[in-house]
Amino acid sequence: MHADIHLQLHALTAAEAHRAAGRPHLEGESPALRVQIGRRLVELGLRLAAPADRPVTLAA
Repeated sequence: MHADIHLQLHALTAAEAHRAAGRPHLEGESPALRVQIGRRLVELGLRLAAPADRPVTLAA
């Protein structure tokens, strides 16, 4: 299955689940905090997995 089709199906399924739960899904909802936390966790994981003599930095 193509990625774009998969993402569209996921969005439709998620919107349907939100409606069924009684919470309307907001299309413009910004996951800014989730994204920031996710990036920090990835950066932490990379730092823990990297050898001590080679520091890891992520471009923001």
